[in-house]
Amino acid sequence: MNFLLFLVVFPLVAAFASNFSLEYDLTWGSDRVRILNNGELLTLSLDKDSGSGFQSRKEYLFGKMSVQLKLVPGDSAGTVTSYYLASQGSTWDEIDFEFLGNLSGDPYTVHTNVITGGKGGREQQFHLWFDPTADFHTYSILWNPQVIIFYVDGTPIRQFKNLGSSKAPFPNRQAMRIHSSIWNGDEWATRGGLIKTDWSKAPFTASYRNMSTQACIWTYGSGAYPCGSSSWLARELDGPSLERLMWVQKRYMIYNYCMDPKRFTQGPPLECVANT
Repeated sequence: MNFLLFLVVFPLVAAFASNFSLEYDLTWGSDRVRILNNGELLTLSLDKDSGSGFQSRKEYLFGKMSVQLKLVPGDSAGTVTSYYLASQGSTWDEIDFEFLGNLSGDPYTVHTNVITGGKGGREQQFHLWFDPTADFHTYSILWNPQVIIFYVDGTPIRQFKNLGSSKAPFPNRQAMRIHSSIWNGDEWATRGGLIKTDWSKAPFTASYRNMSTQACIWTYGSGAYPCGSSSWLARELDGPSLERLMWVQKRYMIYNYCMDPKRFTQGPPLECVANT
């Protein structure tokens, strides 16, 4: 595959009104999207009729993407608020943050997944060490040729390494857009679907601010050259960061596909050997 890459760094922005319509398109439920506080805040809402969502206009091959997000408060059982990267087609790639709603007082579940060539099943799930509905917190995806790292408030919670093997595919050939949405997932989202969405609590609203993208814009053409020299492009977890990752996984991980012998009776997938 021949491709042409340009590095474009978008600064951290505080106002949606001035840039949202330039960088993002509403994909569904547009009447459930609000831009408030002079453009400093965007909300997506879900009711019984529809959810809502948006996606970036540009496609990216590698980048560091962040959003400050305040999740649906109160009884949010059955709802899913998502922030993810995805390509197109039947053999798509995807890197997921999904926030699974709860009964009031129970912790949110942070669901992460990596899909390559249309095949996923690489789930890790976490609870958080704070209430994600009380204030804004920063959720980031670092995606470069070596690794994918999921961060919460700058703390790594998961990494997925490129092993350079066709037996453990890594998403590094398909450009992806940034997506976010809120939708009804009560068939599976809360306690495996046992708890359904209580529509008397609707609308369910998630709030967004300060979206930041430092990424290589995908441009079709001929030839190829390095994306740039930004630090994120070669970043991997150092010793202290690995210690923080292990701290999170020891205390807050509630599911790891690599440790699920019922799914993988012949042993865990190859990438589990290198990815924590």
